[in-house]
Amino acid sequence: MDLDQVSFDRLRSGGLDYRRVDASDEAALDDMTRAIARGFIEEDPSEETVIAARPGQAGRRLVGVFDPASPQSGLPVATVGSWIAPVTVPGGELPMWAVSEVTVAGTHRRRGIARAMLEGELRAAASAGVPIAGLTASEATIYGRYGFGPATWHTRWSVDTRRAAWAGVEPEGAVQYLDRDAAALALDELHERTRASRVGEIPGWPQRWQQISGAKPGEPHATSVRGVRYVDAGGVLRGAMAYRIVESDADWARSRLEIRHLIGETPEARAALWRFALQHDLVGTVTAELRPVDEPLPWLLADARAATQTIGDHGWLRILDLPAVFETRSFAAPLDVVLRVADPLGFADGVWRVEASADGAGRAAAVPRTGAEPEADIELGVAELSSLYLGGVSARSLAEAGKLRGDASAIARLDAALRIAGEPFLSIWY
Repeated sequence: MDLDQVSFDRLRSGGLDYRRVDASDEAALDDMTRAIARGFIEEDPSEETVIAARPGQAGRRLVGVFDPASPQSGLPVATVGSWIAPVTVPGGELPMWAVSEVTVAGTHRRRGIARAMLEGELRAAASAGVPIAGLTASEATIYGRYGFGPATWHTRWSVDTRRAAWAGVEPEGAVQYLDRDAAALALDELHERTRASRVGEIPGWPQRWQQISGAKPGEPHATSVRGVRYVDAGGVLRGAMAYRIVESDADWARSRLEIRHLIGETPEARAALWRFALQHDLVGTVTAELRPVDEPLPWLLADARAATQTIGDHGWLRILDLPAVFETRSFAAPLDVVLRVADPLGFADGVWRVEASADGAGRAAAVPRTGAEPEADIELGVAELSSLYLGGVSARSLAEAGKLRGDASAIARLDAALRIAGEPFLSIWY
C-alpha cells in the first residue's frame, strides 16, 4: 500500500521524511525495533531481542518518520505498523486495519506527527477497501480525536487465596506442565479454535504467544514463566495457561501468582486452570489481566469477596465504511433508525438509515439530501458509533453522558438491535 500523500506533504513541510520501512532490510527493521522500544520507554533491546523481533514484522506495513537533522538519522523519530486482520463481529467477521506500534520520540512531540501518521493509516485503510480500523491503546486520551472509540473492555482480577476457597466444579480431566515452546503452541491452537466464538477477538501470531509463554528470546522474566495445559477426560487439549510466581519479600509462603494468559475452550477447562492457580502452594495472591468482563470467577469461590476486579477499556474501533460494517453484523431485533454521524475525516460523515429485519440481517444507506438537511432520530460522532458497534456499550448510557442525542424510543430500539449474548472481548494486545 502506497504512503498517504497528504501526510507525506504535511510532514515534509516540517522537514521530516515519512517513508515505508522495508522488513527485508534487516538494518532498517532493527532500527525500527529500537525506536519502538524507546517510544514505549523500554530498555534498549539486546541484539538477541532485536533479531527475535524480525519474524513478527513479516507481512506488516511498517512506516517510520525520520529527521534528517538528527544525529541518529537512521533511527525513526516516530513509528507505526499495520496489517489487515479479521475481527469477530456479531454473526461473522470483518477485515480490520490493525494499527500498532504507534510511537513518537520525546524530542519530536507536538509537531503533528501522530496526527499525520494516524490519519495516513486511516486513509490508507479506506483506499484499500478495509471497512474498519482497530487498535489497543496504551493511553485512553489519544485516539478519540481520530474517530476511535473503546469497543471491548477487560477486567483485572486480584484474588486473596487465603479467603477464596474453591467452590466450583471438580474437573474430570488433568492439568499438566508444558515447556515454554509447547505452551506457546497450545495457546496459539486454542486461540484459533475459540476466537470466532467471541465478538471482538482477532488472530494472534507466533511471536505474541512466544512472548506470553516466555519462549521469545530476550523476553523479560522469561525464566520465571511456566506453562500448563488442561486435557479433558479423553486426553484432548481444552485449555492452557502461562503464569509466573513473584516471591513476596514480606512472606515467602504468600507469593503472588501472575496469570499472563488463560484460555479455555470449555467452562470446565477455564475452571480447572483457575483452580490450579488458586490452590497453588506458597501463593497468597493470584492476579490476572485481560480477562472478560463476564468472567464467572466469583461464582467459583466460596467467598466471592476474596476476588476484586478493575474494569478498563482495551480494544478500540474506528468505522470507515458504515454500510459495509452494518451489512456484515447480525442484529438481535428489527430496527429502522436514522443516524446523523459526525466524522471530521469524512469517512462515515452523513445521515444514514440503518435497518434490520426480523431474521437479523442489516443494511445501511445514505439518506439523500433533497434541499433541507434530512431529519435524524439520533445524532452522534463516529467514535461513539464505533463504540456501539460490537454491542458492548449502551446507547442509553452514552445519551445520559451527553455523548449522543436523540429520541428516547429510537435509542431504546438501537440498544435492543445491537444487543449480543455475553460481552465483547479481546484477549491480546496488538
